[in-house]
Amino acid sequence: MIELPIVSNTIIESKPKKPDWLRVKLPIGESYKHVRNLVDTHKLHTICESGNCPNMGECWGAGTATFMILGNTCTRSCGFCAVATGRPDAVDWDEPQRVAEAINLMKVKHAVITSVDRDELKDGGSIIWYNTIKAVKALNGETTLETLIPDFKGQKENIDRIIEAAPEVVSHNIETVERLTRQVRIQAKYWRSMEVIKILKAGGMRTKSGIMLGLGETKEEVIQTLHDLYNAGCDVVTIGQYLQPTKKHLPVQRFVHPDEFAEYREVGYNLGLDYVESGPLVRSSYHSERHVFAGLGKKEWQAKKAEAVH
Repeated sequence: MIELPIVSNTIIESKPKKPDWLRVKLPIGESYKHVRNLVDTHKLHTICESGNCPNMGECWGAGTATFMILGNTCTRSCGFCAVATGRPDAVDWDEPQRVAEAINLMKVKHAVITSVDRDELKDGGSIIWYNTIKAVKALNGETTLETLIPDFKGQKENIDRIIEAAPEVVSHNIETVERLTRQVRIQAKYWRSMEVIKILKAGGMRTKSGIMLGLGETKEEVIQTLHDLYNAGCDVVTIGQYLQPTKKHLPVQRFVHPDEFAEYREVGYNLGLDYVESGPLVRSSYHSERHVFAGLGKKEWQAKKAEAVH
């Protein structure tokens, strides 16, 4: 009698191996140290650190950083985000001026500001947002500004404060496809985010949004999301690879090949989007200084296509 080996009923899930195209350089250099010192001296928060961004070395080395206002504790608990969740500290009304002064000291031509969600505040933090934008513009007349805002629960009064402050670009990230929104952005809503973009566009803003890939979405769903963003009035879209910040966060389902990112760039431009930044290491504020200028990305893409044909 032949004895068969005992096979365990336990299913072992294999983790996808991180590919070579996701390797990044360690942060070094004098510019990096300069930004590091400014952030520490002015007691500022950056999404670069709180979000474990893989491009921190490159961006800080170039003298730029994405400032995060309204503290570093978020009232939401998104499955992808490394920012701490809990009860935030009281609003710091001096923060807008400190951010403006830091941007002035950095002498950057383009600055990016984002924030945690502050759902416990009646205004969602929109007053601090307004004050920060105004303070930055008053002290840095030549600096262009991108604001990466929360959804403010879709409340138009709070979104209108951003429009009134008039930054050059207003970004609100959709983050993932409609089917995965409840899992990835637990307290957010896909169509509410689309409505935020519609309100911003109707208010005359240059609009932007971002998507992460590798969470279990299909190609068809990504393309549909690009359609939805375009129809909502989005001008600029960034598409990047999701990277699991800790073991407590959602796992990576797959690492998307650079060729697939290139496909989505082409889809976006063919739809009529103004600028599509698409690649494994792309994050919302990556190369954001380019996103201010209308048509620049599309012109580069068209030139590369024409060059490839010849």
